[in-house]
Amino acid sequence: MKGATADSSKDSPGARSLGLASCTALVIGNMIGSGFFIAPAALARYGSTALIGWAVMAVGAVCLGLVFARLARIAPATGGPYAYTRMAFGRFAGFIIAWGYWISIWASLPAIAAALVGYLCELIPALAGQHILQLMIGLASIWIITLVNLRGVREAGLFMAAATYTKLIPFISISVFGLLWVDWRTFAPVNPSGLPFFSALAATAPITMFAFLGLESATVPAGSVIDPERTIPRATVIGTVVSALIYILGTASVMGIIPRETLMQSAAPFADAARAVWGEWAAIAISLAAIISSAGALNGWTLMLAQVPMAAARDGAMPAVFGRVSSRGVPAAGLLISVCLATALVLIENSGSATLVAVYSLIVDFSTDAAMIPYVFCSVVEAVLYMKRHPLSRVLRIGPYTPVAIVAFTFSLGTIFGAGAQAGMWSLILILLATPLWVFLRDRTEEQPQD
Repeated sequence: MKGATADSSKDSPGARSLGLASCTALVIGNMIGSGFFIAPAALARYGSTALIGWAVMAVGAVCLGLVFARLARIAPATGGPYAYTRMAFGRFAGFIIAWGYWISIWASLPAIAAALVGYLCELIPALAGQHILQLMIGLASIWIITLVNLRGVREAGLFMAAATYTKLIPFISISVFGLLWVDWRTFAPVNPSGLPFFSALAATAPITMFAFLGLESATVPAGSVIDPERTIPRATVIGTVVSALIYILGTASVMGIIPRETLMQSAAPFADAARAVWGEWAAIAISLAAIISSAGALNGWTLMLAQVPMAAARDGAMPAVFGRVSSRGVPAAGLLISVCLATALVLIENSGSATLVAVYSLIVDFSTDAAMIPYVFCSVVEAVLYMKRHPLSRVLRIGPYTPVAIVAFTFSLGTIFGAGAQAGMWSLILILLATPLWVFLRDRTEEQPQD
């Protein structure tokens, strides 16, 4: 069968350079990105309900992690969600997932770069108000990370591991040891928002769901992973569980250290909590960790930005330019095209035009929505393969797997609903815009000699 499962064979064994540490770092680094660092402030008005929201999201995220771990075990393939969707649903569904997933990644890079610049301004107050300099730093961060990735997957993996494990030290410290300074009275009442409990719980979803995006990261560069059948599932589950624990404990520590009214106004809640507990040096350490984390997340998503369209291009589901690799085994041309689009969004964000900025914000909202669509498809991949009596059905165990898949499917639909109507509208528009490209790619593929 010529399909997603065959793609991984195109990657030479010598190119496999990502081990368990690098893959786990990729998952944690992409999940614990810049958005988490302001989450406690955004969730402060919901009080203890926010912690319940984190726990609910954590259950759904772990189930999704188990889905991807299982898919990676039975059919490791470069491209991750794209490869699995194509395997079960065919070329067109695979194309839609690859197209939306690709857009969701490069549309996220400017937001991560902006967060990096924001934390740098907290660390270096002289940068405040220097608009042009901030713009240059943001663009430089994107392109420096791109150059790292152009050197090869191994270099990108090493950078991700170093950035992730460095940033975890201060954040685990404030998440765990900060509990010793928590005033537990701040968690009463459970729901101070004034909203009905379930309404308040639902209101936390848009804030918390973004933090769990990226749990599938280790599945994407499968062709570059050492022993992918074992490494990818382990990295996915370990990374998801570790991230969920840091989210819950970190939010609890910050909420318990900083009064709710003060926390709601904080621009750097973890730094403020560290300052309250250990002093100014701790706040500086947290700010440095946030900068490193943003750089790590930028690197992780850039790595995926190269791998997903490359896998799709090899199947004829994306333009061929995205599948051409350099002497270092990197799809350099496709990566540069993608980063140029991200650069354009950075310039739009800093154009000063309210209309253009609104368009940029909508695209970023869409990136969250588009990233969840592959989760919906992947949650039912195994069931579809089983029903189609795919050759892989001999290793499928639908019974014990079904509850996990149902939870993952429900979680995915819920997070898409939480992204809002505008994100859904832009998802539909961009899918329709991709249709002429699909017709061109399909016709061109059909004209080529068959194997």
